[in-house]
Amino acid sequence: MTDQLLEKLNILGAAAKYDVSCSSSGSSRANNGQGVGNTVSAGICHSFTEDGRCISLLKILLTNNCIYDCAYCINRKSNDTKRATFSVSEVVDLTINFYRRNYIEGLFLSSGVVRNPDYTMERLAAIARDLRLIHKFNGYIHLKAIPGASKELIHEAGIYADRLSVNIEIPTEANLKLLAPDKNYDDTLRPMLQIKNNIIENIEERKIFRSAPRFAPGGQSTQLIIGASPENDHQILSLASGLYADQKLKRVYFSGYMPVNDYDKRLPALKEPPLVRENRLYQSDWLMRFYFFKADEIVNEKYPNLDLTIDPKLSYALRNLHLYPIDINKADYEMILRVPGIGVQSAKMIVMARRHCKLNSENLKKIGVVMKRAKYFITCNELMAPQKDYQAETLRFKLLNGETKTGRRKISNQLDLFNPMPLLP
Repeated sequence: MTDQLLEKLNILGAAAKYDVSCSSSGSSRANNGQGVGNTVSAGICHSFTEDGRCISLLKILLTNNCIYDCAYCINRKSNDTKRATFSVSEVVDLTINFYRRNYIEGLFLSSGVVRNPDYTMERLAAIARDLRLIHKFNGYIHLKAIPGASKELIHEAGIYADRLSVNIEIPTEANLKLLAPDKNYDDTLRPMLQIKNNIIENIEERKIFRSAPRFAPGGQSTQLIIGASPENDHQILSLASGLYADQKLKRVYFSGYMPVNDYDKRLPALKEPPLVRENRLYQSDWLMRFYFFKADEIVNEKYPNLDLTIDPKLSYALRNLHLYPIDINKADYEMILRVPGIGVQSAKMIVMARRHCKLNSENLKKIGVVMKRAKYFITCNELMAPQKDYQAETLRFKLLNGETKTGRRKISNQLDLFNPMPLLP
């Protein structure tokens, strides 16, 4: 590797760390023995740094030059920062050589917008095409779809990539216009809709022609920046819920705003990213995707922001004490999932086990239920919940005090940026 290429790698690798919408799951691209690399349906192998970042993907920008001047972006055109641009062949060679040395399992490639969206998207698609067709690379490829690029280029990128992502960044159009006047919501949502339709069409096509190439088999994702604009959590989660329902996204990622351009008066005066809030949003997202919660049940107009001291599942239970306690031997699966201390796997095991006998607290402990939390919200064979004797604030204090004594992690001003769901069950 030449000194010039190494310098580019240092610059563009560092610039890519602000994009957290990096995932390698949901794709299946088996190696037929004639190519390089392999992906499996469970995702590829990962390594993580101390701050939780994935390092098994080569995560870089094609360029950190950009024609836009977004207030929240380190790569905005008005910033005096070191710039670099990879050629198509340089990214291809780096990916293949890093893979052969067992440094990586795939490629995550994003980019600033240089010249125009089509010019940038054409080069991103060319990298994926060369890796697949020339080098027979079967490893994981995640490409950023550039808003404003032509349908043809985005479709070509989806043929060769495992996952595409289009970053919305700012949760409301009015604040996007304020902080990124060169961008608009229509340009962002249009490629999302196209990708969704292309995936649906591809599924139907493959039912007729099994040899038809897959289109973005890992689906699509997006990223929302949290804290750069004044939206509340209700607005953010309502947007995320709508994206899952309307655009069929695989993931919505939340990124606490890092104050990299504190000279811009349009931005809030933050000293550090709102990582606790980001963590709670990830937990809420988990509740919507796997626990059958609706956004309005987690936050609403009366409670527009998440409680930062307790997880959103416990917060919901304390606000809705009239629904509890539930009889663990009779309640349906979805209601069992709403009990603090019970996760998805535990709920499934409860439903299966109670077919054979009435469950008691010892059975629940063996299944994996966190009884120190759940006991206030359930009844079972011999356990009568004392919850009705408590007011919400009293029960909240008791739960928080008990968790501190038993060594559960306290909420502090800083949480691991990529450890999003530590306390849900």
